[in-house]
Amino acid sequence: MRSLVVSLGLATAANAFPFVSNMDGVDSSLFRRQQSGGSNPGGPDTCPFNANHKPAAPFNAKYPYNYAQNGQKGHEKGGYQVPAPGDTAHMFVAPGKNDIRGPCPGLNAAANHNFLAHDGVTTFNELVDAQQNLYNVGYDLALLLAALGLTLTDGDLVTEKLSIGCDATTRTSFNPTLTGSEPGLDGHNKFEADSSLTRNDFFLGNGDNFSFNGTLFKMMADTTGNNFDLKGLAQYRLQRYNQSRAQNPNFYFGPLSLLLYGAASFLYELMPNGNHGYAPDLETISSFFGAQKQSDGSYKFNNKEKIPANWINRVAPYTNNDVTAQILEMYLLHPVLFGGNTADGSFNALPNFGSIQNGMISPTISTTNTACLLYQLSTQSVPSYLNGAITPTITALNFIASKVAPQFANLGCPIPLT
Repeated sequence: MRSLVVSLGLATAANAFPFVSNMDGVDSSLFRRQQSGGSNPGGPDTCPFNANHKPAAPFNAKYPYNYAQNGQKGHEKGGYQVPAPGDTAHMFVAPGKNDIRGPCPGLNAAANHNFLAHDGVTTFNELVDAQQNLYNVGYDLALLLAALGLTLTDGDLVTEKLSIGCDATTRTSFNPTLTGSEPGLDGHNKFEADSSLTRNDFFLGNGDNFSFNGTLFKMMADTTGNNFDLKGLAQYRLQRYNQSRAQNPNFYFGPLSLLLYGAASFLYELMPNGNHGYAPDLETISSFFGAQKQSDGSYKFNNKEKIPANWINRVAPYTNNDVTAQILEMYLLHPVLFGGNTADGSFNALPNFGSIQNGMISPTISTTNTACLLYQLSTQSVPSYLNGAITPTITALNFIASKVAPQFANLGCPIPLT
């Protein structure tokens, strides 16, 4: 168990192409830091700024949803309507020109309904609460995903803030001069990765890896037969992998790309409407993605990533065990190689690491191993500013140990070093 976790953690220590750069004949100039900067897409100069930042709508006992507040565990009981009738604080409001939105439709919709701060600069506690109250994500998974957002995107462990999209360092960092860039969820090969469901690869989109791509949405709808279930999305994940590998000379598919399978599972586990028999149908998924079908059959973005009308969320909480089981099942339906394209046009698979042999995950891996891997991913990418430029607070150093580790104690997962 530990060999897979530790080995994959080492494999992801670098953001991109961690194993290819030292191989003969490889153009090392390709291995630049893959994130936007300056006036590039997703960079700080083009990132919207809302001077009137307001936190997410506060907890209201009249509309308690899952009773999650202040980053604490809620009741973990779903099956209720969101937004609740009469709850005007969570009615849909389209994002304005000063509001940040990013590559994750689920978080964009949460911000559009004020479960997260509407301007897109959110906090750890808001993320934990919103996942529970809106989607009935289990507390353990809500903690993990919020922690992954902060650590993988170089969010700020002191302020516990991050951007759900572009580089908003001036608003997330406790001291931008000391911390450097905090690129948000748009940062490439961090939380976002090549071959996503409806976003361009970083290099294929000239740095825009966060905008909705209607062609990809149509491809996903067609492949799944407008029924975004496990088998259909597993097939689409394979298609996107093959497409990116063929078209993107800088394609990289590392262990972090397992998160793509987890995100795909949200379409049939978190987004379906109880009023539609919990079927992941086109009407429901289109609403969350802001996908509007045109007369010619194509799709365009309508700037309305929203909770469908009369939407009833899932009944049972979606836990770490649940998502890891779905990640494994989806991947193993169509296993693909972990690795990356190189300068000479070839593809190099990851070397043998624990349960990754010949570049693939073994079909005998357990869900416990995968859960520990997700935990390891949340702990190995601690922002670099905690390593010498400043003296971090004890709270920052113990962030993972105090907020995430307790949920994984019974799995035997390795404890991160501080």
